[in-house]
Amino acid sequence: MLRFKRLLSSIDMTEGTPWKKLLLFTLPLLAGNLFQQLFSTVDAIMLGNFVGDHALAAVGSSMPIFFLIIVLMMGISIGAGVMVSQYFGAKRRDELSHTIGTCITLTGILGIFLMTFGPLATRPLLTFLGTPPEILDDSVIYINVLLWGVLGTSYFNILSGILRSVGDAFSPLLYLAFASILNIGLNYVFIGILGWGVMGAAIGTVFAQAFTSVLCLRRLSQMRDIFSLGLPYLKPKKEYVTQVLKLGLPTGASQGIFVVAIMIVQPLANSFGPLFLAANIIVMKVDGFVMMPNFSFGNAMTVYTGQNVGAGKLDRISQGAKQCLLMAFGTALLMVVLVLLFGRQIAGMFTQTEAVLVMSAWFMQVLAVGYLAFSINMVLWGVIRGAGDAVSPMWGALITAVIVRVPLAYLLVYIMDEPVALVYSMLAAWLSNTLLAAIAYRIGRWRDKVLVKPVGETTSSL
Repeated sequence: MLRFKRLLSSIDMTEGTPWKKLLLFTLPLLAGNLFQQLFSTVDAIMLGNFVGDHALAAVGSSMPIFFLIIVLMMGISIGAGVMVSQYFGAKRRDELSHTIGTCITLTGILGIFLMTFGPLATRPLLTFLGTPPEILDDSVIYINVLLWGVLGTSYFNILSGILRSVGDAFSPLLYLAFASILNIGLNYVFIGILGWGVMGAAIGTVFAQAFTSVLCLRRLSQMRDIFSLGLPYLKPKKEYVTQVLKLGLPTGASQGIFVVAIMIVQPLANSFGPLFLAANIIVMKVDGFVMMPNFSFGNAMTVYTGQNVGAGKLDRISQGAKQCLLMAFGTALLMVVLVLLFGRQIAGMFTQTEAVLVMSAWFMQVLAVGYLAFSINMVLWGVIRGAGDAVSPMWGALITAVIVRVPLAYLLVYIMDEPVALVYSMLAAWLSNTLLAAIAYRIGRWRDKVLVKPVGETTSSL
């Protein structure tokens, strides 16, 4: 019981050996990301086996638009995490409490707005992107159900992010485990028994994520020793709203740029037909698992940086970044080996269509080097974001998507006239983003972006 209680306690990453604290924080974060990835993967497996490849294609074509609509919410979640980690590291209870309360209220306002107006844009956007007529209706249904339940998704993202920023990575893991089991059960009922297809998959996801958001809020309400959570703190204050948006807007813009790039390329993907779209969604699901360690180490590095910046222990950041890079790259290498050896077998979980299996396995092989590069850029961007610099990652996204990904996709498709051309353009984008992250980290302007400057701040070189 005592050991379980310790797992629920916050991890202070301003003390102790950096790699040990990072690993202790990353492992439950990684397991939590695994359960979160199961949300969409179970949808895809059940849709592919119970409904067919067209259902997979409908889900794949709708996801970029869903992410575009909720991109600001995603940015606010990341921006709030940076503020929370720095105020937690600085032990500033009042500022921490106001930040958390402001984020909860702001999320509710934006969530209601998206629920009301988001569904109005889905069909026009899908039609504009040239979504194949045979999957258009299913795509609209899937994304609209997700939008009607966006409050649950948004609150889970923001509340679990706050928990992690104060060092509690175990509670979100526990809640995601429960939610994943619930999601699998609901999907089996809605898709396998009731035959609701893509609508059933979306409903199951919405219910499961709403469940986790309630659990996260309950956990936050128990952490009164760290911050206060009540009506006085839920009333937004201008300075906290401004800071959340200052961090959230560039971060949301970064995510939005990548999504817009995907949408601009989507007509090319649609032109290759439903079988390619089905292979593409399979590769996206595999990407989700292969990238999980990268995202987990990157998020851990953001919290680690934020806490140490808040505590004024800047000398620990460089040490932690080097150790985190070694762990992230080594883990990515292991994942790449597994994908290269078992890519076709993994794809076989989603479909038995030979053409889709061949395409999926080939695309995974092409992207293998990119997975390794991604492990590097996630850690480096994690440091930069954790320090409070949300602008540099935005410029990185802009250059990667607008200058590299989109033009190269159209050029390679024109030259090769093969669907793999789109995969090559994605690989080039990942590699260029890694180069930009390394340059931004080395230049070091992020050192001047810290939000919290404690008395007696360390000025050690990073």
